[in-house]
Amino acid sequence: MRRTALLVSAAMLTGLLPLAGAAAAVGADDPAPVPVDQFEGEVPFASPPAEGIFTWGGDTDDPPQLALTARADAPEGDKVLTGTYDISGYGGFTHDFAFDRPAHDWSAHQGIRFWWDGRGNGKKVAFEIKDGGANGEASELWTTSFTDDFTGWKQIEIPFTDFTYRTDYQPVGGIDQVLGLTGMWGYAVTLPAGVKGQFAMDGVELYGRGDQSLRASVVTDSAVHPVKEGRTADVRVSVATTGSAPIDEPVTVAYEATGGTAESGKDYTPVKGSVTFPAGTASGTSRTIQVPTLKDRSAEPAETIPLKLTVTGAKAPAETPQVVIDAHGLPYLDPKLPVKKRVADLVSRMSLEEKAGQMTQAERGALTAQGDIAAYDLGSLLSGGGSTPTPNTPEAWAKMIDAFQLRAQATRFQIPLIYGVDAVHGHNNLTGATIMPHNIGIGASRDPGIARRTGAVTAAEVRATGIPWDFAPCLCVTRDERWGRSYESFGEDPALVKSMETVIQGLQGARDGKDLKDDDKVLATAKHFVGDGGTAYGSSTTGTYTIDQGVTKVTRQELEAVQLAPYQTAVDRGIGSVMPSYSSLDILGDGQGAVKMHARADMINGVLKDRMGFDGFVISDWKAIDQIPGDYASDVRTSINAGLDMIMVPYEYKDFRTTLIDEVKAGRVSQKRVDDAVSRILTQKFKLGLFEKPYADTSGASRIGSSAHRAVAREAAAESQVLLKNAGGVLPLKKSQKVYVAGSNADDLGNQTGGWTITWQGSSGKHTDGTTILDGMRKAAGSGGAVTYSKDASAPTSGYDVGVVVVGETPYAEGVGDVGNGNDLELTAADKAAVDKVCGAMKCAVLIVSGRPQLIGDRLGDIDALVASWLPGTEGDGVADVLYGKRAFTGQLPVTWPKSEAQLPINVGDTTYDPQFPYGWGLTTLTKVPAGGAATLKALAVAAAVAERTGSGKAGRALVGKARLLVQQKAGSGPGITAAVAGPFADADHLLLTGKYGAAVAKLTEAYRAA
Repeated sequence: MRRTALLVSAAMLTGLLPLAGAAAAVGADDPAPVPVDQFEGEVPFASPPAEGIFTWGGDTDDPPQLALTARADAPEGDKVLTGTYDISGYGGFTHDFAFDRPAHDWSAHQGIRFWWDGRGNGKKVAFEIKDGGANGEASELWTTSFTDDFTGWKQIEIPFTDFTYRTDYQPVGGIDQVLGLTGMWGYAVTLPAGVKGQFAMDGVELYGRGDQSLRASVVTDSAVHPVKEGRTADVRVSVATTGSAPIDEPVTVAYEATGGTAESGKDYTPVKGSVTFPAGTASGTSRTIQVPTLKDRSAEPAETIPLKLTVTGAKAPAETPQVVIDAHGLPYLDPKLPVKKRVADLVSRMSLEEKAGQMTQAERGALTAQGDIAAYDLGSLLSGGGSTPTPNTPEAWAKMIDAFQLRAQATRFQIPLIYGVDAVHGHNNLTGATIMPHNIGIGASRDPGIARRTGAVTAAEVRATGIPWDFAPCLCVTRDERWGRSYESFGEDPALVKSMETVIQGLQGARDGKDLKDDDKVLATAKHFVGDGGTAYGSSTTGTYTIDQGVTKVTRQELEAVQLAPYQTAVDRGIGSVMPSYSSLDILGDGQGAVKMHARADMINGVLKDRMGFDGFVISDWKAIDQIPGDYASDVRTSINAGLDMIMVPYEYKDFRTTLIDEVKAGRVSQKRVDDAVSRILTQKFKLGLFEKPYADTSGASRIGSSAHRAVAREAAAESQVLLKNAGGVLPLKKSQKVYVAGSNADDLGNQTGGWTITWQGSSGKHTDGTTILDGMRKAAGSGGAVTYSKDASAPTSGYDVGVVVVGETPYAEGVGDVGNGNDLELTAADKAAVDKVCGAMKCAVLIVSGRPQLIGDRLGDIDALVASWLPGTEGDGVADVLYGKRAFTGQLPVTWPKSEAQLPINVGDTTYDPQFPYGWGLTTLTKVPAGGAATLKALAVAAAVAERTGSGKAGRALVGKARLLVQQKAGSGPGITAAVAGPFADADHLLLTGKYGAAVAKLTEAYRAA
């Protein structure tokens, strides 16, 4: 017989729960069960801040698919919650209560229970509840799990005492780290990874009566207490209760320092005793236990002193606290010694297990417990895209990373972690950070100085949150705009990419690494070695990707000239780390065929390390070794033997470390290779000053998102704007003009910042602090002008002097953005309609906010001015600066702008080259075009040749710039940009970047004659 229950709406539940303790079940002292979810439709599928059930996951494929399904066997009511899932990383669903209503009080109950339709797969299902804080997404998380080792419906009962405080994804520092139960915000279910499955769930409810004897807990202030030899460690223990009520019975904590690697009586004074919290003691009351250490004259690694706690009358701490006597007197700890000697000393002391740990990098959200950092000697953690603390603030980042670093102090040699993050256009995971234009826009600026300054701002904001390592810059040379990572590239010309590598000095400082220890510098990463920008369309085998992670098929000469060239520059600039590409490399004639880059020893060991002289360390990409053919052991040994020094696991850190140890013991990976890898990693840790200062230096935190930093981003945004067409001098706008603004990207900060912003894929809408292009235009117009906005151009168009239509793409990242994977290079129907309506009614300028060229086609004739705005970041004021003439348009195309998708791939230097706009094209404003035509070009050619001979770069660039203006003026007023104009024009920009000023002017003269 089906069990039925009262269906309670979320609003009713809020009022019901505080009274639940008074409602006794028939024939029992327990209160009546209180429904949380019956899945009959009373709770919608909706995301915060509304109340609802929503899904989440590590990438776009990981969130489960949910439905409310009528089932004849439903344990309660008619419907159950059903779902399907196929999770590679992590995924699940949450029910959050509405943010604008009071939290719920669950303290009268013993626990939470629900019906689960078992599949008998033996997998663990994590179940967590949310306690305290402002709302469900800013609350403490308490977790437990059950095993799906049964079939059919089973009611899972979980007492609240089974829940433990999560060590990740927490409000940093915690709210009170006590399961109060008086301010509950819902629950979440994490489904099993690595198995394709289905689930069904029903009847979530609170049950039983809260047992006061189990509501008290003893907690410690920290699990690890480092102390210098000879000093006394203070371990604070506190009593806490659910609901924060005073304890009603005494709680006794007996303690004894015992076990560990330190010797009682020699390394510390024996400690044993007890403390008692009498009945009536307030929740949160603390006592301090002191552990005195003893000083001797010997040099020693760190030694541990576990403080065993035996608790009576309350729940004991989840972990035994450890006092750690700091390592001392060993050569590697001496900052006065050369780094090389410090590294050699430390490596000579390390065990194989410790070395393997240094070569392991885990995603911080994958840690099953923070104690794993010491247990597995982990060398590194990272935050993947969107893996952020709660709340997502600078202070929270610093506290989170400091907590991880504290755990590393419990290892023998107290080797600090190196924490990494993808800060690819500013500290883009951090809400409120300064978000720069993506690399494609920086390449459009043609300004190595602004590239360096954006890197410096990024480094300062990243380091101020405790992060010393940035997985940037991307040195890919993008050769096909169908690639979803096109915007991560500075451009299609290796000479342009090389010129922008000043960003490395912005991030790292001096080439010799002497600035890395500073509080505004980070270790940079050149990625993705090598050929990621040259993959062939249709060659990808990753999910639904079409080009990303595919195969780059080139001759040896093409590889050297195009894809490899930027890496030698990076090595010469002192880059500290390099990340190989997911893609495969197929060098014609080498007999190997397509081989995954993570497996190419000839390129990583042979070219990068041996020939180029790279002395930093190589870090894998996210789970990239899993794509190497073969079993896991083969993946590990192949990648390490190929020259990878650290592996971004990111979830299977235990398996990777164990496998690597086994491979070394079996002789399939040499001890020498391991020592080399660990030496490279430790070298950068020493250079970063992490041994002396492992914790965050937050002195620069006040400058995160500051006006000074945003001024740099604003300048970069302005310089990135490329004026492709400007018939009749429509731009710059005048403050006196009445301006009609339309289009999907005029007032959307998320679209303007693109992918890799707050989350991996980015998102439309407002998700951080910044100024949209519309905001900037309104400020720039001032009181004298009038700016009217109609997103879809539905407002009347009469009475305006000029229209500005801002169109383009919505955010994406990596292969998710590949053309053919649900994307194309066409404007949306809504954007096309807005362009047609506005440009049909008045003079108009069209701005394209996108990560790559968009196909304009026949509309170009109806558009008076066309601007490639790229992805300008958070500072829309920079776009407005050039629109209103505060700054001149000076940007140039970093990639070729095609006429049609059929032309792709199309790049500078192609034998057949007939684009809509050539590589290097970019009109300017506020600059006069030289008079004299062909005669002036002849004079410029002579002067440019002299500048080339004498190495006068500044003069040479200026001369070529004048010649460009002459060509663009003539081509713009003539029949347009023909193939005869486009080819030499693009070639000239490449020659300019290689310092061949005379040859560049000669090519521009050829283009001028053809125009």
